[in-house]
Amino acid sequence: MMKAVTAQSEAPGPSPREKMRWVPGGEFRMGSADFYPEEAPVHPVEVDGFWIDESPVTAAEFRRFVRETGYVTFCERPLDPADFPGAAPEVLVPGALVFRKTDGPVDVRDFRNWWEYVPGAYWKRPEGPGSTINGRDRHPVVQVAFEDAQAYADWAGKELPTEAEWEYAARGGLDGAVFAWGDEHFPGGQPMANTWQGEFPWQNLKVDGYEGTSPVASFPPNGYGLYDMTGNVWEWTTDFFAPRHPDEAEKACCVPRNPRVASDERSFAPGETIPRRVIKGGSHLCAPSYCLRYRPAARQGEAIDTSTGHIGFRCLVRP
Repeated sequence: MMKAVTAQSEAPGPSPREKMRWVPGGEFRMGSADFYPEEAPVHPVEVDGFWIDESPVTAAEFRRFVRETGYVTFCERPLDPADFPGAAPEVLVPGALVFRKTDGPVDVRDFRNWWEYVPGAYWKRPEGPGSTINGRDRHPVVQVAFEDAQAYADWAGKELPTEAEWEYAARGGLDGAVFAWGDEHFPGGQPMANTWQGEFPWQNLKVDGYEGTSPVASFPPNGYGLYDMTGNVWEWTTDFFAPRHPDEAEKACCVPRNPRVASDERSFAPGETIPRRVIKGGSHLCAPSYCLRYRPAARQGEAIDTSTGHIGFRCLVRP
């Protein structure tokens, strides 16, 4: 295991906001060659130090943002028929994707077996009409599209992390480890994150004590004092998705510093016209039998117009 080389170990001053942690700059090996193809190749990257939220933005924090600004999230807004040629007007209603646990085994190659577009679902009604965030103030806010996360960050005087910053922070100094807490899946038999135990998407054994999202900081922090970097909810980053990482630099002098993917050219899914950004960290719906992505190196592309019940975000401040 390679140890992170810190270039700026001491925080440059007091935390700029409440509940933020300093992540010292350094070099690490980004990606993984052991799991999914989009995580490869492993390559060295250097990042500068930054302050980052110690946990994902909560429903209570997002509620305050909405109350103070009157902000309307992407999935609450009317749909433009021009964006959906051929669709019947009665189906063009605002809503979002909601997970539906199945009654038994299904074909896991087709996500439509467990995801349902629910009219009226949004951050305050995450499972649709009749649901509520009451009693879930400390849960991560969900049903937020990329621009919603960006709007919150702007309001808070913060920014969203790049993929490299996010992964470096998630590793907590354990460069090369499989999980944010080390290499052992359940150290001492204890779950270290809110994930799915059992056969997805029908059998959740709830070994970790949760069926859906959990209050932030319900599990131990990583080496940088950060909670829920893996599991619970996926988190938006600013990078556009690419099917693979760049190759390792041929010379040590050319290790990328603070890299980011600013072009959406390679981000589109086949046959789709909506660009995708990188989401990181996995969620409470990730299971070894289907999606072992509650790891720092794991990454997926998510369409920027998508809101779901398992994606949230956290923010950072660069000194």
